[in-house]
Amino acid sequence: MQLKPLQDRILVKRLAEKEQVRGGIIIPDTAKEKPMEGEIVAVGSGKVKEDGSRQPIDVKVGDKVLFGKYSGTEVKIDDQEYLIMREDDILGIIQ
Repeated sequence: MQLKPLQDRILVKRLAEKEQVRGGIIIPDTAKEKPMEGEIVAVGSGKVKEDGSRQPIDVKVGDKVLFGKYSGTEVKIDDQEYLIMREDDILGIIQ
């Protein structure tokens, strides 16, 4: 199944968090924080302005982005977890 976000929404796949073990302590998956980095999988066509024109989205498919901790809505498509969020929720592009 494919999903095309509407207007200024973006579909993001979280990047796997790097495993860091300090002092030999292994933290279980349930206690770890979810990563705030992701890769853009799909983008909408842009926000509609009051005059009817569209404002293009600044990010594109394949960009690695940083987003807020509680941003977006989690969705599951074909046993894969994604986030749908607005462009405003993205804090920056990782280069």
